[in-house]
Amino acid sequence: MERGRFGFMLLMTVLMVGGSSALNAATNQVGVNKQYPKQDLTSIKNKVVEFLQTQTVGYPGKVTVQAGAIDPNLKLAQCQDVQVFLPAGSRAWGKTSVGVRCNTPSAWTIYVQATVNVVAQYLVAAAPLAQGRVVTHEDVLFQTGDLTQLPAGIFTDMTQALGRIVNISMNAGTVLRQEMLKVSPVVQQGQTVMITSAGKGFRVSAEGKAMTKANEGQVVQVKVANGQVVTGIARQGGQVEVVF
Repeated sequence: MERGRFGFMLLMTVLMVGGSSALNAATNQVGVNKQYPKQDLTSIKNKVVEFLQTQTVGYPGKVTVQAGAIDPNLKLAQCQDVQVFLPAGSRAWGKTSVGVRCNTPSAWTIYVQATVNVVAQYLVAAAPLAQGRVVTHEDVLFQTGDLTQLPAGIFTDMTQALGRIVNISMNAGTVLRQEMLKVSPVVQQGQTVMITSAGKGFRVSAEGKAMTKANEGQVVQVKVANGQVVTGIARQGGQVEVVF
């Protein structure tokens, strides 16, 4: 009888101690959750989109940004100051990777995949173009598409291509790129040019002969009538600006 009573009391003691331990564990877990709440993953995606939208200000056409999915099982401590950045080698163009980091209260860094699409007009050859041809309005036309899917160095402005020289022959519909069209010199070697210089309250001009050829904005040397050589900046129409 005494043994039975002792066993019962021992069982009750074990149950009470076990229950107390379980209660303490649960209480401690609640304390941890209150101390380190989880970071809202949706807010991270929103910050990535906002960051890329800022990075793409000034892009031509219509820009759309999408942030990829973040693993819902990812447990990150709530961050007081989330920082978004482009890792080395990444850019806000096409399929890219965006870094998101936190320093306090718990340091962590993750990388989110994203896509930036830029739908705008770009130039293509309107007809077959032979090498050496000077590009005119009739030689090019606009098409619309996602620029991020096209090669680098395309033309999005008509004035960028007009007056250039076709560097390689191409078929109609070819997407024009920088290396396909050479810049046409605005000043040729031996050409008679007009030198102009202006300042506060004065403007002078004189003729001379260009000693070298030069593209728009390039430095060129010009020999004037008295044999003196002056240096200026080549401009359209055989003009050379001299700045003292």
